[in-house]
Amino acid sequence: MTAAPASRAQPLRPGDPRQLGQYTLLGRLGEGGMGIVYLAQSADGPLVALKMIRAHLANDADFRRRFRGEVDRARQVPPFCTAEVLDADPDHERPYLVVEYVDGPGLDTVVAERGPLTPANLHGLAIGVATALTAIHGAGVIHRDLKPSNVLLAPGHPKVIDFGIARAMEGTAGNTDVGQILGTAAYMAPERFGSTSATLTAAADVFAWGAVVAYAGTGRTPYGGDSLPAIAARIMTQEPNLDGLASPLRDLVQQALAKDPSARPTARELLDRLLVPESQRPVGLAAALARQPELLSAAEGAQAATDRHSFDAAAAPATRLSNTLPGALPAPNPARRPRRWRPLAAAALALAVLIGAGVAGGKLAGFGPFAREADAGPGPSEPVVAAPTRPVNAEVVVTDPLVAPGNWRTFDDTAAHQATCAFDGALVVTKQTSGSYRCPGTRRPLTDFTAFVDVKLLQPGSCAGVWFRFDTGGYALRICAAGYYLVTHGGSDSTAVSPLRSYSFASPAPLNTAIRVGISAAGNRLSFYRDGRRVGTWDDGRFTQGRVVLGIFQEPTTEQPPYRVSFANIEVWTGP
Repeated sequence: MTAAPASRAQPLRPGDPRQLGQYTLLGRLGEGGMGIVYLAQSADGPLVALKMIRAHLANDADFRRRFRGEVDRARQVPPFCTAEVLDADPDHERPYLVVEYVDGPGLDTVVAERGPLTPANLHGLAIGVATALTAIHGAGVIHRDLKPSNVLLAPGHPKVIDFGIARAMEGTAGNTDVGQILGTAAYMAPERFGSTSATLTAAADVFAWGAVVAYAGTGRTPYGGDSLPAIAARIMTQEPNLDGLASPLRDLVQQALAKDPSARPTARELLDRLLVPESQRPVGLAAALARQPELLSAAEGAQAATDRHSFDAAAAPATRLSNTLPGALPAPNPARRPRRWRPLAAAALALAVLIGAGVAGGKLAGFGPFAREADAGPGPSEPVVAAPTRPVNAEVVVTDPLVAPGNWRTFDDTAAHQATCAFDGALVVTKQTSGSYRCPGTRRPLTDFTAFVDVKLLQPGSCAGVWFRFDTGGYALRICAAGYYLVTHGGSDSTAVSPLRSYSFASPAPLNTAIRVGISAAGNRLSFYRDGRRVGTWDDGRFTQGRVVLGIFQEPTTEQPPYRVSFANIEVWTGP
């Protein structure tokens, strides 16, 4: 949705509603394939932007379900350089979404009317959009449609809109015209053209960041093209045209536009490099940030919200980035060899995918549910950090095949929570509705420990859960097909789930296939393993003691219940 100043809102048209829920509609701000955007106001409330879903989508039950899930996730995104999601009613006759009204034009309008941004303003824009992506990805959301029209130049700092909503459009034909697709395609990462079954990661948003910053600084898209096949082929096979961008920002944009997703920085790394220490800021940048204290505050807030992690050699991106903006690219890590791209073959595949997917009707595939923080595990040429084995002098807390009641027991909680814990060759956890569930098990509190358990995902959309150092609150490792997701659960808010870090798998975990999941807690250092090797670490000391608990989550996808997972062969020990 592209907001405009209230004075420029267009009058309502015949047939437009005057009231939607509690909101009075005042005028039209714009429209797109998904719906019409109105300027609206609730009784004695501030102005808001209200997107009313188009009638043909309102009658699509699958769309309503996707829309509901996307809205729930988008509401978890903190408002650091984002337009805050305020309200929604996916069950209304005409579903609608209400977001903060941003009184500013789109980046596309500004560049078209006034030309490229000045270097200092461009750097501020790059910081603002990186801040928004850091907040969005930190909440486990992928934007999927970052482009200049979704960046609004509000007073104080830019704001990114429409994050997390694009996924609701997947699989819904005839909702986007070719012009809209062309406008989006110029900012799409190459992996989005290469396969209809690929899992989209947050690295695609980083690519879009690079394309948006290049456009803002040069007045043109970095790959050009006047047709979707031409744009796709250039993105897949050619280097970007960054003429007009000056270093060091140019170098960072070039990294963000890498063909290989694993070679791109994360959003947080973009932000760290853009926020040059105050003593090192060029005069123009220092003056621009001095005029935009809200931008600096938002950027530092996003950093603080995602500041509790550490990278290790097994989980880090392809290039490690410093907290400065050097004039040259960092030296490549010789221990990591990026995956090879075959540009010509990939481009041919891209064109076949686009034709087969019905481009004229607006269908584009290749979307996935979770934000990328780092690949889970080293590449094929990297040293492997092996999972620990039990020392001979360790204290064994649990060793249980989980084929019959013992440390964990059968429990039927259908009446209260639509969940069961039962034994069928393993401990099988079933949930008939959305939400997490924990099975009754060992109640011994542990501080430092190591645990391993075989996990199977038995139904699409299911995620196993291993809670640890858990009492009324603690950590939980969500084991999903796409990767591990570390969260905190409970504490002062007994229902809150807050994301900490994600570790995406190089290849998804297949259904009905066991993976050996490992967790080790030693002081503030938490380490995670899959099938005998470490996939990443996290430093965090807020929870120091508690139980190991087994249970179930589900992915934020459109998959329907029941959700089912199983656990077998658990082993837990303490000691050295």
